[in-house]
Amino acid sequence: MRVAFINPQGNFDKNDSYWTTHPDFGGQLVYVKEIASAMSEMGINCDIVTRKIVDDKWPEFAEEFDSYPGRNNLRIVRIPFGPEGFLRKEKLWPYLGEFAKRIREFYHAERTLPNFVTTHYGDGGLTGAMLFKETGIPYSFTAHSLGAQKLDKLLQTGADRLQIEGEFNFSFRIAAERISMKYSAINFVSTSMERFQQYSHRLYRDFSDVGNDSRYFVVPPGVNTGIFTTNSTELDGIIERRFKEAIERFSDLSRLQLPMIIVASRLEQKKNHIGVVRAFVKDRELNSNSNLVIVTRGLHDPYEEYSSLQEPDRAVLGEIVDQISRNEMMDRVIFMNIENQLELSALYRIGSKRRSVFALISLYEPFGLAPIEAMACGLPAVATSSGGPVETLRENNVEYGILVDPLETEDIARGIKRALFSGSDFWEEMSSRGIDRVTEKYTWESAAEGYLNQIMEKIKHGHPEPEIPDYLFTGIDVPFIE
Repeated sequence: MRVAFINPQGNFDKNDSYWTTHPDFGGQLVYVKEIASAMSEMGINCDIVTRKIVDDKWPEFAEEFDSYPGRNNLRIVRIPFGPEGFLRKEKLWPYLGEFAKRIREFYHAERTLPNFVTTHYGDGGLTGAMLFKETGIPYSFTAHSLGAQKLDKLLQTGADRLQIEGEFNFSFRIAAERISMKYSAINFVSTSMERFQQYSHRLYRDFSDVGNDSRYFVVPPGVNTGIFTTNSTELDGIIERRFKEAIERFSDLSRLQLPMIIVASRLEQKKNHIGVVRAFVKDRELNSNSNLVIVTRGLHDPYEEYSSLQEPDRAVLGEIVDQISRNEMMDRVIFMNIENQLELSALYRIGSKRRSVFALISLYEPFGLAPIEAMACGLPAVATSSGGPVETLRENNVEYGILVDPLETEDIARGIKRALFSGSDFWEEMSSRGIDRVTEKYTWESAAEGYLNQIMEKIKHGHPEPEIPDYLFTGIDVPFIE
Protein backbone atom coordinates (compact mmCIF):
# COMPACT_ATOMS: atom_id res chain seq x y z
CA MET A 1 0.00 0.00 0.00
CA ARG A 2 1.21 3.51 -0.81
CA VAL A 3 0.04 6.75 0.80
CA ALA A 4 1.06 10.18 -0.55
CA PHE A 5 1.30 13.22 1.72
CA ILE A 6 0.72 16.35 -0.39
CA ASN A 7 2.37 19.48 1.03
CA PRO A 8 3.30 22.09 -1.61
CA GLN A 9 4.63 24.84 0.70
CA GLY A 10 7.89 24.97 2.62
CA ASN A 11 9.97 21.86 2.04
CA PHE A 12 11.46 18.76 3.58
CA ASP A 13 14.98 17.39 3.78
CA LYS A 14 16.93 15.04 6.02
CA ASN A 15 18.25 17.95 8.11
CA ASP A 16 14.89 19.67 8.66
CA SER A 17 16.41 22.85 7.25
CA TYR A 18 14.80 26.20 8.16
CA TRP A 19 12.26 24.66 10.52
CA THR A 20 10.75 27.33 12.81
CA THR A 21 12.83 30.09 11.17
CA HIS A 22 10.41 30.79 8.29
CA PRO A 23 6.59 31.02 8.33
CA ASP A 24 6.34 28.24 5.71
CA PHE A 25 8.54 25.90 7.76
CA GLY A 26 6.48 25.63 10.93
CA GLY A 27 4.61 22.95 12.85
CA GLN A 28 2.76 21.72 9.77
CA LEU A 29 6.00 20.26 8.38
CA VAL A 30 6.76 18.54 11.68
CA TYR A 31 3.26 17.06 11.63
CA VAL A 32 3.56 15.70 8.08
CA LYS A 33 7.03 14.27 8.62
CA GLU A 34 6.19 12.57 11.91
CA ILE A 35 2.91 10.98 10.80
CA ALA A 36 4.50 9.80 7.54
CA SER A 37 7.47 8.42 9.52
CA ALA A 38 5.27 6.58 12.00
CA MET A 39 3.08 5.20 9.23
CA SER A 40 6.12 4.02 7.29
CA GLU A 41 7.25 2.10 10.39
CA MET A 42 3.94 0.21 10.15
CA GLY A 43 5.01 -1.12 6.73
CA ILE A 44 3.16 1.46 4.59
CA ASN A 45 5.06 2.98 1.67
CA CYS A 46 4.84 6.74 2.16
CA ASP A 47 5.72 9.63 -0.16
CA ILE A 48 5.95 13.21 1.06
CA VAL A 49 5.23 15.09 -2.17
CA THR A 50 6.37 18.71 -2.21
CA ARG A 51 7.89 21.30 -4.54
CA LYS A 52 11.29 21.08 -6.22
CA ILE A 53 13.03 24.43 -5.72
CA VAL A 54 15.74 25.53 -8.14
CA ASP A 55 17.27 28.46 -6.29
CA ASP A 56 20.87 29.06 -5.24
CA LYS A 57 19.62 30.46 -1.93
CA TRP A 58 17.75 27.21 -1.16
CA PRO A 59 20.12 24.49 -2.36
CA GLU A 60 18.73 21.86 0.03
CA PHE A 61 15.62 21.36 -2.12
CA ALA A 62 17.03 21.06 -5.63
CA GLU A 63 17.07 17.26 -6.00
CA GLU A 64 14.08 15.18 -7.07
CA PHE A 65 14.37 12.72 -4.18
CA ASP A 66 15.47 12.82 -0.57
CA SER A 67 15.05 10.56 2.43
CA TYR A 68 15.34 10.30 6.19
CA PRO A 69 18.01 7.99 7.63
CA GLY A 70 16.52 4.72 8.85
CA ARG A 71 13.11 5.30 7.22
CA ASN A 72 13.20 2.71 4.45
CA ASN A 73 9.53 3.03 3.48
CA LEU A 74 9.50 6.82 3.37
CA ARG A 75 10.80 9.11 0.64
CA ILE A 76 10.60 12.82 -0.13
CA VAL A 77 9.50 13.47 -3.72
CA ARG A 78 10.01 16.97 -5.10
CA ILE A 79 7.94 17.95 -8.13
CA PRO A 80 8.86 21.10 -10.13
CA PHE A 81 6.01 23.52 -10.75
CA GLY A 82 5.64 27.25 -11.21
CA PRO A 83 8.57 29.56 -11.88
CA GLU A 84 12.06 28.76 -10.66
CA GLY A 85 13.07 30.00 -7.25
CA PHE A 86 11.55 29.82 -3.80
CA LEU A 87 7.96 31.06 -3.53
CA ARG A 88 6.26 31.74 -0.22
CA LYS A 89 2.96 29.91 0.19
CA GLU A 90 0.81 32.94 -0.66
CA LYS A 91 2.33 32.93 -4.18
CA LEU A 92 1.84 29.22 -4.95
CA TRP A 93 -1.92 29.22 -5.55
CA PRO A 94 -2.00 29.86 -9.34
CA TYR A 95 0.38 26.96 -10.02
CA LEU A 96 -1.41 24.14 -8.16
CA GLY A 97 -3.10 22.86 -11.32
CA GLU A 98 0.36 22.37 -12.81
CA PHE A 99 1.47 20.68 -9.58
CA ALA A 100 -1.41 18.16 -9.75
CA LYS A 101 -0.68 17.45 -13.42
CA ARG A 102 3.00 16.83 -12.76
CA ILE A 103 2.25 14.56 -9.82
CA ARG A 104 0.11 12.43 -12.15
CA GLU A 105 2.95 12.37 -14.69
CA PHE A 106 5.45 11.37 -12.01
CA TYR A 107 3.45 8.36 -10.87
CA HIS A 108 2.58 7.42 -14.45
CA ALA A 109 6.31 7.26 -15.23
CA GLU A 110 6.76 5.03 -12.18
CA ARG A 111 3.81 2.88 -13.32
CA THR A 112 2.14 3.17 -9.97
CA LEU A 113 -0.34 5.31 -8.09
CA PRO A 114 -0.93 5.93 -4.40
CA ASN A 115 -3.88 4.10 -2.88
CA PHE A 116 -4.77 7.20 -0.88
CA VAL A 117 -3.64 10.82 -0.62
CA THR A 118 -3.46 12.88 2.56
CA THR A 119 -3.41 16.63 1.95
CA HIS A 120 -2.21 19.44 4.16
CA TYR A 121 -3.21 23.13 4.25
CA GLY A 122 -5.50 24.61 1.62
CA ASP A 123 -2.90 24.37 -1.15
CA GLY A 124 -2.38 20.66 -0.51
CA GLY A 125 -6.14 20.13 -0.25
CA LEU A 126 -6.88 21.76 -3.59
CA THR A 127 -4.10 19.73 -5.22
CA GLY A 128 -5.63 16.57 -3.75
CA ALA A 129 -9.07 17.47 -5.12
CA MET A 130 -7.57 18.07 -8.56
CA LEU A 131 -5.80 14.70 -8.42
CA PHE A 132 -8.98 12.98 -7.25
CA LYS A 133 -10.93 14.46 -10.17
CA GLU A 134 -8.43 13.03 -12.69
CA THR A 135 -7.42 9.75 -11.03
CA GLY A 136 -10.22 8.75 -8.65
CA ILE A 137 -7.75 8.47 -5.75
CA PRO A 138 -9.58 9.60 -2.58
CA TYR A 139 -7.94 12.13 -0.30
CA SER A 140 -8.15 13.44 3.24
CA PHE A 141 -7.87 17.09 4.19
CA THR A 142 -5.98 18.45 7.20
CA ALA A 143 -6.25 22.24 7.25
CA HIS A 144 -3.75 22.98 10.06
CA SER A 145 -5.27 26.46 10.01
CA LEU A 146 -8.07 28.03 7.98
CA GLY A 147 -7.91 31.34 6.18
CA ALA A 148 -11.23 32.76 7.41
CA GLN A 149 -10.04 32.90 11.02
CA LYS A 150 -6.82 34.65 10.04
CA LEU A 151 -8.77 37.11 7.89
CA ASP A 152 -11.11 37.91 10.79
CA LYS A 153 -8.24 38.57 13.18
CA LEU A 154 -6.45 40.87 10.75
CA LEU A 155 -9.63 42.83 10.11
CA GLN A 156 -10.15 43.19 13.86
CA THR A 157 -6.78 44.97 14.04
CA GLY A 158 -8.03 47.54 11.54
CA ALA A 159 -6.16 46.13 8.54
CA ASP A 160 -7.35 47.24 5.09
CA ARG A 161 -9.17 44.37 3.35
CA LEU A 162 -7.81 45.10 -0.13
CA GLN A 163 -4.27 45.51 1.14
CA ILE A 164 -4.22 42.19 2.98
CA GLU A 165 -5.82 40.51 -0.04
CA GLY A 166 -2.74 41.47 -2.02
CA GLU A 167 -0.44 40.15 0.67
CA PHE A 168 -2.20 36.94 1.71
CA ASN A 169 -4.39 36.00 -1.29
CA PHE A 170 -7.34 35.22 0.99
CA SER A 171 -9.95 34.83 -1.75
CA PHE A 172 -7.96 32.10 -3.49
CA ARG A 173 -7.11 30.43 -0.18
CA ILE A 174 -10.67 30.32 1.12
CA ALA A 175 -12.01 29.11 -2.24
CA ALA A 176 -9.40 26.33 -2.19
CA GLU A 177 -10.29 25.38 1.38
CA ARG A 178 -13.96 25.15 0.46
CA ILE A 179 -13.23 22.66 -2.31
CA SER A 180 -10.78 20.77 -0.11
CA MET A 181 -13.19 20.19 2.77
CA LYS A 182 -16.26 19.54 0.60
CA TYR A 183 -14.83 16.72 -1.52
CA SER A 184 -12.43 15.04 0.89
CA ALA A 185 -13.13 11.50 2.01
CA ILE A 186 -12.48 12.68 5.59
CA ASN A 187 -11.42 15.91 7.29
CA PHE A 188 -8.85 15.35 10.02
CA VAL A 189 -8.94 17.82 12.91
CA SER A 190 -6.75 18.09 16.00
CA THR A 191 -9.60 18.86 18.39
CA SER A 192 -13.39 18.84 18.32
CA MET A 193 -13.18 22.59 18.90
CA GLU A 194 -11.39 22.95 15.57
CA ARG A 195 -14.27 21.17 13.84
CA PHE A 196 -17.13 23.07 15.43
CA GLN A 197 -15.54 26.51 15.65
CA GLN A 198 -13.33 26.79 12.58
CA TYR A 199 -15.18 24.72 9.99
CA SER A 200 -18.52 26.26 10.98
CA HIS A 201 -17.35 29.77 10.01
CA ARG A 202 -19.87 31.55 7.78
CA LEU A 203 -17.44 31.46 4.83
CA TYR A 204 -17.38 27.63 4.93
CA ARG A 205 -20.95 26.94 5.99
CA ASP A 206 -22.16 25.63 2.61
CA PHE A 207 -19.09 23.45 2.11
CA SER A 208 -18.07 21.96 5.47
CA ASP A 209 -21.08 19.78 6.46
CA VAL A 210 -19.82 20.30 10.00
CA GLY A 211 -22.69 18.40 11.64
CA ASN A 212 -21.93 15.15 9.76
CA ASP A 213 -19.82 12.90 11.99
CA SER A 214 -18.76 10.74 9.04
CA ARG A 215 -16.96 13.75 7.53
CA TYR A 216 -14.65 14.45 10.51
CA PHE A 217 -12.21 12.56 12.67
CA VAL A 218 -10.16 13.89 15.58
CA VAL A 219 -6.47 12.96 15.47
CA PRO A 220 -4.36 14.91 17.97
CA PRO A 221 -0.77 15.50 16.86
CA GLY A 222 1.95 13.65 18.71
CA VAL A 223 5.29 14.30 20.31
CA ASN A 224 8.56 12.79 19.14
CA THR A 225 9.32 11.12 22.46
CA GLY A 226 12.72 10.07 21.17
CA ILE A 227 13.65 13.77 21.31
CA PHE A 228 11.29 15.32 23.84
CA THR A 229 11.90 13.24 26.94
CA THR A 230 12.95 13.58 30.56
CA ASN A 231 16.00 11.41 29.86
CA SER A 232 19.19 13.49 29.87
CA THR A 233 21.62 13.49 26.96
CA GLU A 234 25.13 14.86 26.51
CA LEU A 235 23.50 17.94 24.95
CA ASP A 236 22.10 18.89 28.35
CA GLY A 237 25.56 19.80 29.60
CA ILE A 238 26.31 21.75 26.43
CA ILE A 239 23.08 23.76 26.69
CA GLU A 240 23.71 24.31 30.39
CA ARG A 241 27.08 25.87 29.56
CA ARG A 242 25.54 27.98 26.79
CA PHE A 243 22.85 29.17 29.17
CA LYS A 244 25.52 30.18 31.67
CA GLU A 245 27.31 32.10 28.90
CA ALA A 246 24.03 33.82 28.00
CA ILE A 247 23.47 34.75 31.66
CA GLU A 248 26.98 36.24 31.77
CA ARG A 249 26.35 38.13 28.52
CA PHE A 250 22.94 39.58 29.40
CA SER A 251 22.87 39.45 33.22
CA ASP A 252 25.03 38.14 36.09
CA LEU A 253 25.56 34.76 37.71
CA SER A 254 23.39 35.58 40.73
CA ARG A 255 20.41 34.80 38.47
CA LEU A 256 21.80 31.54 37.05
CA GLN A 257 19.67 29.15 39.12
CA LEU A 258 16.39 31.08 39.05
CA PRO A 259 13.35 29.40 37.47
CA MET A 260 12.82 30.12 33.78
CA ILE A 261 9.78 31.19 31.83
CA ILE A 262 10.65 29.63 28.45
CA VAL A 263 9.11 31.06 25.28
CA ALA A 264 10.04 29.11 22.14
CA SER A 265 7.82 29.78 19.14
CA ARG A 266 8.23 31.54 15.80
CA LEU A 267 8.51 35.31 15.84
CA GLU A 268 5.00 36.06 14.65
CA GLN A 269 2.53 38.56 16.06
CA LYS A 270 -0.10 35.87 16.58
CA LYS A 271 2.24 33.99 18.93
CA ASN A 272 2.01 37.01 21.26
CA HIS A 273 5.53 37.02 22.66
CA ILE A 274 4.89 40.63 23.60
CA GLY A 275 2.05 39.58 25.90
CA VAL A 276 4.42 37.46 27.97
CA VAL A 277 7.08 40.19 27.95
CA ARG A 278 4.60 42.80 29.21
CA ALA A 279 3.37 40.48 31.96
CA PHE A 280 6.96 39.79 33.02
CA VAL A 281 8.29 43.34 33.06
CA LYS A 282 5.25 44.73 34.89
CA ASP A 283 5.15 42.12 37.68
CA ARG A 284 7.86 42.63 40.30
CA GLU A 285 7.43 39.18 41.84
CA LEU A 286 7.94 37.56 38.46
CA ASN A 287 10.91 39.57 37.24
CA SER A 288 12.67 39.46 40.62
CA ASN A 289 12.39 35.71 41.08
CA SER A 290 12.60 34.24 37.58
CA ASN A 291 14.28 34.73 34.21
CA LEU A 292 12.31 35.16 31.00
CA VAL A 293 14.11 33.02 28.41
CA ILE A 294 13.22 33.74 24.78
CA VAL A 295 14.47 31.33 22.13
CA THR A 296 15.81 33.11 19.04
CA ARG A 297 17.15 30.70 16.47
CA GLY A 298 20.24 32.03 14.70
CA LEU A 299 20.59 35.18 16.83
CA HIS A 300 23.17 35.52 19.61
CA ASP A 301 22.44 39.13 20.55
CA PRO A 302 19.02 40.32 19.39
CA TYR A 303 19.67 43.82 20.74
CA GLU A 304 22.33 44.24 18.05
CA GLU A 305 21.03 41.91 15.36
CA TYR A 306 17.24 42.30 15.20
CA SER A 307 17.36 45.19 12.72
CA SER A 308 18.98 42.87 10.15
CA LEU A 309 16.01 40.49 10.18
CA GLN A 310 13.34 40.31 7.52
CA GLU A 311 9.74 41.22 8.28
CA PRO A 312 7.67 40.17 10.18
CA ASP A 313 10.45 38.86 12.46
CA ARG A 314 12.08 42.30 12.72
CA ALA A 315 8.88 44.04 13.83
CA VAL A 316 8.02 41.35 16.40
CA LEU A 317 11.51 41.21 17.90
CA GLY A 318 11.87 45.00 17.71
CA GLU A 319 8.76 45.45 19.86
CA ILE A 320 10.11 42.91 22.37
CA VAL A 321 13.51 44.63 22.56
CA ASP A 322 11.85 48.02 22.96
CA GLN A 323 9.65 46.81 25.81
CA ILE A 324 12.61 45.24 27.61
CA SER A 325 14.82 48.30 27.16
CA ARG A 326 12.22 50.86 28.22
CA ASN A 327 11.56 48.89 31.42
CA GLU A 328 15.30 48.34 32.06
CA MET A 329 14.89 44.57 32.17
CA MET A 330 17.88 43.62 30.00
CA ASP A 331 19.44 41.68 32.89
CA ARG A 332 16.27 39.63 33.49
CA VAL A 333 15.39 38.60 29.94
CA ILE A 334 17.78 36.04 28.46
CA PHE A 335 17.89 35.33 24.73
CA MET A 336 19.02 31.83 23.75
CA ASN A 337 20.14 30.76 20.28
CA ILE A 338 18.65 27.25 19.95
CA GLU A 339 19.22 25.62 16.57
CA ASN A 340 17.10 22.44 16.55
CA GLN A 341 14.67 20.23 18.44
CA LEU A 342 17.41 18.29 20.22
CA GLU A 343 18.83 21.50 21.67
CA LEU A 344 15.35 22.71 22.54
CA SER A 345 14.54 19.55 24.47
CA ALA A 346 17.80 19.94 26.39
CA LEU A 347 16.83 23.52 27.28
CA TYR A 348 13.49 22.22 28.56
CA ARG A 349 15.24 19.65 30.74
CA ILE A 350 17.67 22.13 32.30
CA GLY A 351 14.67 24.39 32.85
CA SER A 352 12.86 21.56 34.57
CA LYS A 353 15.74 21.18 37.02
CA ARG A 354 15.10 24.79 38.03
CA ARG A 355 11.33 24.19 38.43
CA SER A 356 10.61 26.34 35.40
CA VAL A 357 7.58 26.74 33.15
CA PHE A 358 6.89 26.83 29.42
CA ALA A 359 4.64 29.59 28.05
CA LEU A 360 2.69 29.74 24.78
CA ILE A 361 0.22 32.63 25.00
CA SER A 362 -0.86 32.89 21.35
CA LEU A 363 -3.77 35.10 20.40
CA TYR A 364 -5.22 31.91 18.92
CA GLU A 365 -3.66 28.46 18.73
CA PRO A 366 -5.42 25.81 16.58
CA PHE A 367 -3.83 22.99 18.56
CA GLY A 368 -0.62 23.89 20.35
CA LEU A 369 2.01 21.17 19.96
CA ALA A 370 4.80 23.17 21.60
CA PRO A 371 3.37 22.99 25.16
CA ILE A 372 2.99 19.23 24.82
CA GLU A 373 6.62 18.87 23.73
CA ALA A 374 7.69 20.87 26.79
CA MET A 375 5.44 18.78 29.04
CA ALA A 376 7.12 15.61 27.74
CA CYS A 377 10.39 17.00 29.14
CA GLY A 378 8.85 17.65 32.54
CA LEU A 379 8.00 21.35 32.19
CA PRO A 380 4.53 22.48 33.29
CA ALA A 381 2.83 24.55 30.60
CA VAL A 382 0.99 27.86 30.74
CA ALA A 383 -0.97 28.29 27.53
CA THR A 384 -3.57 30.40 25.79
CA SER A 385 -7.23 29.84 26.55
CA SER A 386 -8.00 30.70 22.93
CA GLY A 387 -7.99 27.51 20.88
CA GLY A 388 -6.79 23.95 21.17
CA PRO A 389 -5.06 24.08 24.58
CA VAL A 390 -8.52 24.28 26.16
CA GLU A 391 -8.90 20.60 25.20
CA THR A 392 -5.31 19.43 25.46
CA LEU A 393 -4.62 20.90 28.90
CA ARG A 394 -7.97 20.19 30.53
CA GLU A 395 -10.23 17.15 30.45
CA ASN A 396 -12.93 15.92 32.83
CA ASN A 397 -12.17 18.79 35.20
CA VAL A 398 -8.53 17.70 35.49
CA GLU A 399 -5.84 20.31 34.82
CA TYR A 400 -2.80 19.23 32.80
CA GLY A 401 -1.56 22.79 32.41
CA ILE A 402 -2.65 26.33 33.21
CA LEU A 403 -4.85 28.33 30.84
CA VAL A 404 -4.70 32.13 30.63
CA ASP A 405 -6.40 34.87 28.63
CA PRO A 406 -3.87 36.02 26.00
CA LEU A 407 -5.33 39.54 25.95
CA GLU A 408 -5.10 40.11 29.71
CA THR A 409 -1.61 40.96 30.97
CA GLU A 410 -2.56 40.39 34.60
CA ASP A 411 -4.05 36.99 33.84
CA ILE A 412 -0.87 35.92 32.01
CA ALA A 413 1.17 36.94 35.06
CA ARG A 414 -1.28 35.18 37.38
CA GLY A 415 -1.01 31.88 35.49
CA ILE A 416 2.77 31.94 35.32
CA LYS A 417 3.10 32.83 39.02
CA ARG A 418 0.69 30.05 39.93
CA ALA A 419 2.91 27.54 38.12
CA LEU A 420 6.16 28.90 39.55
CA PHE A 421 5.32 30.01 43.07
CA SER A 422 2.53 27.75 44.39
CA GLY A 423 5.02 25.46 46.11
CA SER A 424 7.12 22.46 45.13
CA ASP A 425 4.25 19.97 45.57
CA PHE A 426 2.07 21.81 43.04
CA TRP A 427 4.93 22.14 40.53
CA GLU A 428 5.77 18.43 40.88
CA GLU A 429 2.12 17.47 40.44
CA MET A 430 1.73 19.54 37.26
CA SER A 431 5.02 18.20 35.90
CA SER A 432 3.96 14.60 36.56
CA ARG A 433 0.50 15.09 35.08
CA GLY A 434 2.00 16.63 31.96
CA ILE A 435 4.35 13.71 31.37
CA ASP A 436 1.52 11.19 31.84
CA ARG A 437 -0.77 13.18 29.55
CA VAL A 438 1.74 13.04 26.69
CA THR A 439 2.45 9.33 27.15
CA GLU A 440 -1.22 8.38 27.21
CA LYS A 441 -2.60 10.59 24.45
CA TYR A 442 -0.09 12.45 22.31
CA THR A 443 2.27 10.15 20.43
CA TRP A 444 2.88 10.12 16.69
CA GLU A 445 2.27 6.37 16.64
CA SER A 446 -1.29 6.85 17.86
CA ALA A 447 -1.77 9.73 15.39
CA ALA A 448 -0.60 7.55 12.49
CA GLU A 449 -2.91 4.75 13.62
CA GLY A 450 -5.82 7.21 13.64
CA TYR A 451 -5.01 8.23 10.06
CA LEU A 452 -4.50 4.68 8.85
CA ASN A 453 -7.72 3.36 10.36
CA GLN A 454 -9.71 6.05 8.57
CA ILE A 455 -7.80 5.53 5.32
CA MET A 456 -8.53 1.80 5.31
CA GLU A 457 -12.20 2.53 5.87
CA LYS A 458 -12.53 5.29 3.27
CA ILE A 459 -10.88 3.41 0.39
CA LYS A 460 -13.71 0.86 0.60
CA HIS A 461 -16.26 3.43 -0.59
CA GLY A 462 -16.84 5.71 -3.54
CA HIS A 463 -16.84 9.49 -3.18
CA PRO A 464 -18.45 12.27 -5.28
CA GLU A 465 -16.28 13.70 -8.06
CA PRO A 466 -15.18 17.27 -7.32
CA GLU A 467 -16.56 20.23 -9.23
CA ILE A 468 -13.64 22.66 -9.37
CA PRO A 469 -14.05 26.11 -10.94
CA ASP A 470 -11.67 26.94 -13.80
CA TYR A 471 -10.25 29.95 -11.94
CA LEU A 472 -8.69 27.63 -9.36
CA PHE A 473 -6.67 26.00 -12.16
CA THR A 474 -5.65 29.25 -13.84
CA GLY A 475 -5.58 31.81 -11.03
CA ILE A 476 -7.42 34.22 -13.35
CA ASP A 477 -10.51 36.19 -12.25
CA VAL A 478 -10.72 34.68 -8.79
CA PRO A 479 -13.94 36.04 -7.17
CA PHE A 480 -13.35 38.36 -4.22
CA ILE A 481 -14.48 36.80 -0.95
CA GLU A 482 -15.35 38.95 2.06
